[in-house]
Amino acid sequence: MATTTSATTAAAAAATTAKPRGSSSALCQRVAGGGRRRSGVVRCDAAGVEAQAQAVAKAASVAALEQFKISADRYMKERSTIAVIGLSVHTAPVEMREKLAVAEELWPRAIQELTSLNHIEEAAVLSTCNRMEIYVVALSWNRGIREVVDWMSKKSGIPASELREHLFILRSSVATRHLFEVSAGLDSLVLGEGQILAQVKQVVRSGQNSGGLGKNIDRMFKDAITAGKRVRCETNISSGAVSVSSAAVELALMKLPKSEALSARMLLIGAGKMGKLVIKHLVAKGCKKVVVVNRSVERVDAIREEMKDIEIVYRPLSDMYQAAAEADVVFTSTASETSLFAKEHAEALPPVSDTMGGVRLFVDISVPRNVSACVSEVGAARVYNVDDLKEVVEANKEDRLRKAMEAQTIITEELRRFEPWRDSLETVPTIKKLRSYADRIRASELEKCLQKVGEDALTKKMRRAIEELSTGIVNKLLHGPLQHLRCDGSDSRTLDETLENMHALNRMFSLDMEKAIIEQKIKAKVEKTQN
Repeated sequence: MATTTSATTAAAAAATTAKPRGSSSALCQRVAGGGRRRSGVVRCDAAGVEAQAQAVAKAASVAALEQFKISADRYMKERSTIAVIGLSVHTAPVEMREKLAVAEELWPRAIQELTSLNHIEEAAVLSTCNRMEIYVVALSWNRGIREVVDWMSKKSGIPASELREHLFILRSSVATRHLFEVSAGLDSLVLGEGQILAQVKQVVRSGQNSGGLGKNIDRMFKDAITAGKRVRCETNISSGAVSVSSAAVELALMKLPKSEALSARMLLIGAGKMGKLVIKHLVAKGCKKVVVVNRSVERVDAIREEMKDIEIVYRPLSDMYQAAAEADVVFTSTASETSLFAKEHAEALPPVSDTMGGVRLFVDISVPRNVSACVSEVGAARVYNVDDLKEVVEANKEDRLRKAMEAQTIITEELRRFEPWRDSLETVPTIKKLRSYADRIRASELEKCLQKVGEDALTKKMRRAIEELSTGIVNKLLHGPLQHLRCDGSDSRTLDETLENMHALNRMFSLDMEKAIIEQKIKAKVEKTQN
């Protein structure tokens, strides 16, 4: 937190200025500056220096915690907030998205870095070719968002001021709804795209393997997956809907002469998930042959075994440019961090026959891009990337809107399940504290009663009856207050009313639960930072 840094710095400065001039640390500095003295070598006691450093760190820690306790009231006014900070094909160009892209194997590391920020409790990263979104639970809304934006700026090298022009920032129920819509394919470039649901599932799997997702984010993503599945099962949103790979095939066939489209020489570079889907959709469109360039033949053989209706010719990576020279359409879908085709490569390729329009098509569905933008400057080449797929999905707007409305009804139902669960977390600590408080009083008074009556005067049955009586009285007295701490959608009580009841109970019974929770979170953050 911002106050951590200032408090830590102040404590460290105070501890440093408090040292006497003759301290071992001061001697170290003088020796370092002046080298050996004529009277002999001054040796510094390393153990003493280390002990002083530890004392300074401890003083800084104590000062930081004390500063946090003083400012805890500020955080008590804010509810820890779910937020999403990101950009997508709708808000940012591919040049920006590719700089922010996080490879799947690096998601756990990104989560670790994000949760180490002062105001971020939980985090998840959803990075695909069409979007880069960070979901967080923030202790403080303004400070948390600023920290995440700064992290994105540092990672990408893009100034924060420039990033903000393209970022969307959503909070609370709006952020949750956004994720549910993403999972259902409603925010995709192509409505109902199925691949995004698999990517949302992968966020959860990755988080479970690394232990990185907190309970809020984990539950939100799992409920989003449920919403996505329901939308696909209960509406016909997937009928006629396509993935990015399918849209790429659609675009290529649109740009070729209709009479010759199915006879065009197709080349695919990269046989990963996206590449496999390209082949699948080529088969669906009636193409009979595709050449595949890949690092290894094993993956191509596996695809060949699965898809018997198309001839798949394997070429090694070393033959890539030769294969491109023999192709009319080049699909690229690799994880390469650098461009595979630059302007000079395209210029060196032989021309395409006039029957195919005289233009070689490069359809690049990779992020980062595999085909440099300058290739489009070559007269006999046309370059299309993921942003250009918008042209494919403009058809049937009315039908897509109708399907989206059906899907929104399902999403609203799923939100009504998640939000009460999330809201209920606010009052759970108070409920536990109040029950514990009441049980301590009951146990104390019961013990006094039993001592007055005397152990010998009571049978086991009588003792059990007295204990049950005391428990029953406590339960009946607590029933009303605990009912007013419920916010699960089963009655008309709003969250604000429930939280007011919680604050009132905290004051009446001196529970101080909320402040204790905030201080506990603050302490954990400080300790994590120092470690």
